Amino acid sequence: MLIEPHFAGAVSDPDAIVGGRVELQLLTTLKCNLKCTYCSLGVGEVLGSQTELAYDIDQLAAFVDRHLAGKEIYVTFYGGEPTLNLAMMQAVMQRFPEFRYQLQTNGTLLDNLPDWMLAKLSNILVSIDGGEQTTDGYRGRGIWRQVIKNLNHVHERVGGTITARVTWGNPDTCFEELDELATAVAAIDYLYWQFVADEMYGGDSIEKRKAVLVKLVDRFFAAGDTLYPLVPLMGIVRNKLLPTRARELYAGQTQCRVSTHLLNVMPNGQIFPCPDMMYAPQMQMGEIQGNWLKKSPLQPTPAMPCESCEAFSWCRRNCMKNLYLGYVKRDERYRHNVVEPICELVKFLGREIDRHDPHAWFARLPLPLRRQLVDAEVYEYVEIMP
Repeated sequence: MLIEPHFAGAVSDPDAIVGGRVELQLLTTLKCNLKCTYCSLGVGEVLGSQTELAYDIDQLAAFVDRHLAGKEIYVTFYGGEPTLNLAMMQAVMQRFPEFRYQLQTNGTLLDNLPDWMLAKLSNILVSIDGGEQTTDGYRGRGIWRQVIKNLNHVHERVGGTITARVTWGNPDTCFEELDELATAVAAIDYLYWQFVADEMYGGDSIEKRKAVLVKLVDRFFAAGDTLYPLVPLMGIVRNKLLPTRARELYAGQTQCRVSTHLLNVMPNGQIFPCPDMMYAPQMQMGEIQGNWLKKSPLQPTPAMPCESCEAFSWCRRNCMKNLYLGYVKRDERYRHNVVEPICELVKFLGREIDRHDPHAWFARLPLPLRRQLVDAEVYEYVEIMP
């Protein structure tokens, strides 16, 4: 029987990690040099609450040795703005040279990274909200141009890929600004968007988003000699063509990984499954200093209606945070205003993809494009589902 964590010392739960991979998301600091209006870390006043690390690299190494031994580990540096603690990033990359590394950043300080660090990054996930007007509206005047300039500056020195991460909050975000990020900015290899988990789906906003989705899907299937690099579309099409890919790395659970192998380590050493729920004490699943780890508390429950949904075979529950708040905590307002609109959009997206006969489209693809669609490494660094 697993002892309660606060008495446990170095207890190890053999079921804490499902499968052979671990994403160790290290929050280097909760400071940020921007004040984005929709920041999820603003919930529970998490943003800015921890500015210094309360654990050292030796304690992190002891935790890895005890709980993650034999696993394939990839680290995502996260924040706040992780590059505000460049010394911690350097120390981790030098101590664990065999790990894979991703950086999730707002992109404004990318030009400060040394060449050796850029060369070891498998992916840079850069937060941007669409075109210049949309991005600057959320992040501040001049930010879009600064980020694009920095991406162009570092692109050739990055060892892996650069992925634009769009939080699709503004219902007036248009096809053209997303298409520009996907195709016209040479320094961006992939575009990923996520439907904002906030109350921004009132009025005609869902219909506006659907109109953009139709154009994006049409654009995706119109290409025959290239792959339109939108990760949500790539991932959903892959899951529809090869349903086992939606299950094999996640033990059939959510593809956001919070139920199986995603560990978010706060600067104070506490570990949570979901980066958007680090304000909730009941979500804590471990600690670096105490060297303990237990199974993620974000697990499917009968209260969640997913398994009867038309999208389940390829969606696999999408966002466990949304499901937990909407159906386990029974937050009716959040369920009605956030969870259900996002689910409606996801189902609509699936129907639009089916309208293009993805099996016939895949059969016509050249083999290199098939391999990219099925096996792109970027799937391991983003949520795949929007």
